[in-house]
This record gives sequence, C-alpha cells and structure tokens, in this order.
Amino acid sequence: MKRINNFLLFAMLLLAFVSCNNKKTEVSDLDKLRNSTNTKTYPAKQVDSAQAINLITRQKVQELLDLSTLYLSGNRNTEIDTLIYSQMQSYFHKPDSLTFRKLFSELDSLKVKSAKVNNLEVYKDFYKKDTLDFAKFNVEYFDNKNKSLGIFEKNAQYILLSTPNTNNEFKFFFLDFYSKPLVRKDSTSVGVTR
Repeated sequence: MKRINNFLLFAMLLLAFVSCNNKKTEVSDLDKLRNSTNTKTYPAKQVDSAQAINLITRQKVQELLDLSTLYLSGNRNTEIDTLIYSQMQSYFHKPDSLTFRKLFSELDSLKVKSAKVNNLEVYKDFYKKDTLDFAKFNVEYFDNKNKSLGIFEKNAQYILLSTPNTNNEFKFFFLDFYSKPLVRKDSTSVGVTR
C-alpha cells in the first residue's frame, strides 16, 4: 500500500513539473499588429509558386484590415493612431489622401470591430498590353459583440517589386484596395486559398 501511495505521489509531482514547463506565453493580436511592418522580403524562388503568392496576399489583406479596424477604433489623433496610419500607408506603393477613403467609410458605416478574410483567389487581368495582378476575396465583418455583419466580396490590386541590389527577393504592395476589377474576359486564375 505504501508503495502505491509513493508511486501516486511521484506521478503527481512529475505531472505537475511537466505541466509547469510546457506553459508557453502567447503573443496577443495587438502585439502582433504593433510589431508587424511591411519590410519583410520574400525569396524570388517562392514567386513561382501560386500557393506562396496566395498566402502572402491573404496575409497582407488580413493585416491591412486589422490595422484599419484598430485605427478606426481609436481617436485618430493620437501618436499611436498616427503610427498605425503610417504603417497602413507602407502597404501601398504610392499612397495618397484617397487611398483609405472607401475602406474607412465602409467600416465606419457598418461599425466594424474586426474582419476576417476568406476564399482569396489571385488572378491576372490583361488590359491593353499590361498584365495586372488582382486578388478577389470575401471579407466577413464583425461588430463589437463578435456578431457577423455579413460577408462581402472585395477586390484588391497589388504589385510585386524586386528589392534594390538583389534579384532574389521582392516586396509586396497594394496599388488599389477594394477596387472594382476590370472586365475579366481573358483573365487567368492563379490559385485559390481557403
């Protein structure tokens, strides 16, 4: 009997020790947003992969929507709001005063507190002699009680630019967000991410 009690005591102590060592600190979404920038570069070898382009595009769309809802939930005149706004501008190749107008007005009118990107599809449109890269996706908006406000189909035009002094890396920029796509007569689908 004493052996069984000692064994159970030893097993419980071992279990408590193992469970204490397995605790990991999880980074909050706010800290992820606060520390994320658009300075990441991606190897050019990954550009050939439609799956990698979909993953990067989905990540950038989600980050921009998260930053937008975070910016709109603030006073829009504090230092952190200015920092968030400049971070959002870094996602665009040539941001101007009209860059966020359509996005902000939609998020404000629906009182959106968070958004989730679903069913992102990257495709190419051919306009005259140019090839344009677009992302078509569904975005689900949520209010402050995490209740769904609906799912909306959106588009964004993006560009991949090689970084200076290297041919092996590129940077991702939006050219237009929530844009109306050109007529897709001879567009080519690159892939789907779900």
